Amino acid sequence: MKKTVMMSLLVGVSLFATDYSKVITHPDASKLIEKDLLAPPKVYTMPAGCVTTDPDAIARGEYIFHNLNGKKAKKTPPKGLSKKTKNGKPKQYGNCVACHNIEGAKGAGNIGPDLTDYRENFINSGARDNQFVFQKIADARVDNPDTYMTINLTTKLFTPREICDITSYIVAPK
Repeated sequence: MKKTVMMSLLVGVSLFATDYSKVITHPDASKLIEKDLLAPPKVYTMPAGCVTTDPDAIARGEYIFHNLNGKKAKKTPPKGLSKKTKNGKPKQYGNCVACHNIEGAKGAGNIGPDLTDYRENFINSGARDNQFVFQKIADARVDNPDTYMTINLTTKLFTPREICDITSYIVAPK
């Protein structure tokens, strides 16, 4: 019995004394960090015909604005949108309403500016234009490097068409 216990202890100790350094991977953290870094801020030019009064585009913009993702998105998406990406994963939508208030918002946030009456207060007054709204949604870091807003076009979270739809919704008469 003593011999068995002694052998077990020796085998156990030898397992802990073994040099495992050759089997442990040591990834280059700088490459991992570099992969996660955002690209620098980018100025985008709004495509021709981007902002529209087309009810389908405004409906898509409204849907994106008020929903988080395809799996939990409320209601059926309007024509031109799907709850899934091409590879079958749930589509990530804007959930802009988490930070912004706008007409008809439920559970609207107060982190970002209130977009209620945006057209009347900013577009019609000439204080802002559609290009400003498009750029803010595409990459708000251009004029505010400390923004908390998602970087939507630079990261390819949205396509230019989706940003046009959101812009059309924000500046549309409500």
